[in-house]
Amino acid sequence: QVTLRAGAELDAHQVNQYTLILRAACPGEDEVEGRLFVQVTTGQVLRCDTPFASAEGDVVQVLADVAPRTPLYAVLPQPLGGLTGFPSPSFLQFRLRNHNTPLTLTRRGLVLAPDNGFDPSKDTQMFRLEIEVMDRHGHNCSGAVRVEVLPSRRPRVTFPEPHRAVTVTEAIGPWEVVTQVRARGDNVRYAILAPVAPTLFTIDEVTGEIRSTCQLEVTRAQLLIRAYNALHPNDHATASVNITVQGTDRQAPRCVPAIFVSQVPETVSPGSTLVTLRCTDSTSTDRCLHYALEGPPSSLSHFCIEGPQLKVNTTLDYDSEAMAALGFQFTATIVVTVGGQPLQSTRVPVLVTVTPVNEFRPACPSGATFTVPETAAFGSIVGRVAGTDRDYPPDSLEYSMEGGSGPAQPFSIDRRTGEIRVVGSLDSQQQKSYRLVVRLTDTHNDLDLRKRQSRLCDVSVHLQAVPDPLPVCIPEVQELRITAGSPGSRQPFTRLVCHSSPNSALLTYTIVGGNEDGRFRLEGNTLVYLSNDRAEPRTFVLLVEVWGGSGARRRSSVVALVVHVTPWSTPVPPSTTTQHMTLQKEPLVVTQTEAVWHPPAWFVAVLTISGALLLVTLGCTARNLLCGEQDPGFMAAFCFSHSNRAPGKLFLGKSSWDVVEHSRGKEEQGHPHASSPGQFDGRAQDPRSGRDYLFNSVTGARRWI
Repeated sequence: QVTLRAGAELDAHQVNQYTLILRAACPGEDEVEGRLFVQVTTGQVLRCDTPFASAEGDVVQVLADVAPRTPLYAVLPQPLGGLTGFPSPSFLQFRLRNHNTPLTLTRRGLVLAPDNGFDPSKDTQMFRLEIEVMDRHGHNCSGAVRVEVLPSRRPRVTFPEPHRAVTVTEAIGPWEVVTQVRARGDNVRYAILAPVAPTLFTIDEVTGEIRSTCQLEVTRAQLLIRAYNALHPNDHATASVNITVQGTDRQAPRCVPAIFVSQVPETVSPGSTLVTLRCTDSTSTDRCLHYALEGPPSSLSHFCIEGPQLKVNTTLDYDSEAMAALGFQFTATIVVTVGGQPLQSTRVPVLVTVTPVNEFRPACPSGATFTVPETAAFGSIVGRVAGTDRDYPPDSLEYSMEGGSGPAQPFSIDRRTGEIRVVGSLDSQQQKSYRLVVRLTDTHNDLDLRKRQSRLCDVSVHLQAVPDPLPVCIPEVQELRITAGSPGSRQPFTRLVCHSSPNSALLTYTIVGGNEDGRFRLEGNTLVYLSNDRAEPRTFVLLVEVWGGSGARRRSSVVALVVHVTPWSTPVPPSTTTQHMTLQKEPLVVTQTEAVWHPPAWFVAVLTISGALLLVTLGCTARNLLCGEQDPGFMAAFCFSHSNRAPGKLFLGKSSWDVVEHSRGKEEQGHPHASSPGQFDGRAQDPRSGRDYLFNSVTGARRWI
């Protein structure tokens, strides 16, 4: 939202257009920029609404029972914007010309109902308000509003019996119902107007029951009762009640206290006396008084009466669901009679509230042991310490951790729920388990909040080691073609792209196969080829082992690279040639479209390895055949070597010619007579290596020169 700054003033004659440059950016995205053009036009003359500005004025009709200070009329509607149209009400001034009205006009142009509401007893009422509106530039307009107050449609509060006379005897005790008044209407409530501070009687504001507050004596009393609508207090009616208390020949005993209200702790012992009544009859003696206890079964089971003494019968256990169902309160009535005559009885209400006592210490959970992976994120829940407390309310505990949280204790505990969370880094190699000391403190278990009990609990947290993931290289198999540089040159030709969690910089690379002649070298993750003067093409199958992680959790994966090396070509020396004149022809452009299939990398790798295995098999078969014929022109082949090497690794084997040479050397050691120069009748050159050797045409024996 773009809003006008508070206190800003616009003048179209000085600046009629503003250009706002807005920039916005979302996380992970580029920042964008936009422009907002705000045009300022010249203001209009302040005009009021047509009904309001007319001679008769606008008319509003409301009911007489509308709530006090209810908005009845808005002089100007809420504006749609701050740049055009009507000015904002905050820049307008509203003035009431006539003040002979109970209605209120606010600074924002709202007409409110009177503070005490309208008088519902009157018929239709009419109020006229003349209002002037002025803006900050001095422009003004004026108008009038007529408010018609219609009679309320709801029923009025009335007493069907505005006068009542009641006669009772002085045997009525405290808090007994003397009479009841009733009024018609909605939301009716009752109150005693006179006397202002009644001492003998009280009234229930909802039911209208009039009760005695003490033991009544012979007297006369006149009460003035008001009934009113709780939502509209101005709607009310009054009634008078005359109460006459007559004497009786048989007077009931008088007891002190007349009402017994007490709080007792739950640890009060059975047999304890709660109260001793002091009762006397009309003869000021208590020789013929009888005491009895009445009330619900729960009260009668927990209390008993022995003469004038009210005693505790059984234990008052606050920490039970049965006590909670009773609201931790017991009610009963002590009935005191003279000579067993019901007409001469006095009733003493009893209300006993049981208060809690913090009796028990919190208990630790059994087997508070948790396991969490060492890779758990910040805020992860490790477990919950479920402490218990037998005091009511049950298990109302607070949890805290001794020593707090830190590098040595990367955990925290929730104060309310007891949940343990991870708040630091975890490493099972540095520390395999933690011993936490959790303090359980009970709350709200005693009337005195300072009386709290606590207990320390041991919690064990074991770290679960998570092995580092295998390094992942993309792709796992590569086929490359390179052209060797000049002899002795260093030629980087590929870089291995591998990653591992959590830090790829910890990866190490090692060539473990296919580099018997040392033509390749690793510099970090870059493979370098060291050129030599070899003249023929050659294919290498390199195995590179990539290690990730640290310590005992190191793990590795192997990358296979098939490298086809084209030898470095020697430039041909210039020679003298005869120059021929060639006519320049117009070049002919031929366009040919060929369909090319690009197989996936894994298919190329499988096909390459399968072809290599097939060539190795054919080469080994040919070697076995040609070795028997002792052919010196047998070519080299690839074989798998399993001696003193890990299985599954591919190596380049010896050529068949080297094997033949080695075997011939052994034959020469076993037959000395065949090694003399006189036994060889011919000389030849090996086409593969270019070396000269002697041979015997009869026996086939050979010897390098």
